Amino acid sequence: MADLQDDELQTIGELDGIGLPDPFQAGSYQPVSDPGADPVERAHAILAVHPVADGYNGLPWALRHLSWYDLELGESDVETDVPRLHEGHVGMLFGSLHLPEGIDGDRIVAVTLEQLDLVNIVARAHPEGLRLVCTAGQATDAHNCGRIAVLLGPAEAAALGDSLGILRALHTLGLRVLTLSGVSWASEDGLTRFGEEVLREMNRLGVLADLSGASSDTVRRTLAVSRAPVLFTRSASATLRPHPANLSDDLLTRLGAAKGLCMVPLTPDQTGPSVRDVADHLDHVREVAGPDCVGLSGTYDAGTAHPQDLGDTSCYPRLIAELLDRGWSEPDVALLTWGNVQRVLRTADFTARALQERREPSTATIAQADGRSTVR
Repeated sequence: MADLQDDELQTIGELDGIGLPDPFQAGSYQPVSDPGADPVERAHAILAVHPVADGYNGLPWALRHLSWYDLELGESDVETDVPRLHEGHVGMLFGSLHLPEGIDGDRIVAVTLEQLDLVNIVARAHPEGLRLVCTAGQATDAHNCGRIAVLLGPAEAAALGDSLGILRALHTLGLRVLTLSGVSWASEDGLTRFGEEVLREMNRLGVLADLSGASSDTVRRTLAVSRAPVLFTRSASATLRPHPANLSDDLLTRLGAAKGLCMVPLTPDQTGPSVRDVADHLDHVREVAGPDCVGLSGTYDAGTAHPQDLGDTSCYPRLIAELLDRGWSEPDVALLTWGNVQRVLRTADFTARALQERREPSTATIAQADGRSTVR
């Protein structure tokens, strides 16, 4: 099947947003806190309405090493449980399916499927606290019912086994975010023709591209090819703190133009050892990419350290209070915590539905795309 034509893509662009009211448009935002109140009190008031959508949580792998746990009662062996999620006003978390080093080959596919199964088991075992979701609307419904929404992903690109059929199967099982790095078709040299076809199929399905840790060439080509917003689930400012996963101002500017999302991690090696350091990165990303393109990524239970006073998922109000002290407006805080992730999910879902009317499931293989001159 031929690639989508420019006029078809323009149609999707024109339709994007229809039927999707934006509570953050100028003049439509309704304040929920008292500007004269203590910043911590204001933070709790804002987060009660606009909770944190946490872009990366390693709980699925952490739980594999526990013989017994109760996340609803509380679990001291991990940094994430239902009481602390509620205390930190976390309304949604991305359940990472990334795997430790040393698992490779066909085992990556199998272990990723085991991770998906484990998350489903955990969610069913904690129905009063957790709810699996696939869309922005489902996440909002879960929050309104007092549950924490769990979105599956990011997973590693190697989990596809170079098969678009496996991509579709993982999507059917709930996967919604895939990291484009560490494979031959998304490497230091950028996306190959097969990599571009994977990305197109992700757009058609509604699977978001995560570019944290991807090469600059992969990032630039993905931004050019993708018809849905992209994510950096664990990236901060390389200008403030050099790190392989942090973004230069050039890439942040490109991300802002593409209306993607940089989710700043709470890790000392990427952002620094204090709450103020994290806030510095959030300030910088907001300034360069724009307030619509910055989010939060706790990276809890991912085997990393955390800045002082941000040791677990209950600590988000301390960070939000710091931002309010710095003069962040309430609408910008609401975008940071909840609104930007909702926009990206809504746009990816709408784009997928539009593309499914124009594009059949791809039958491309890596041998066809990268071994010969034709993609299909």
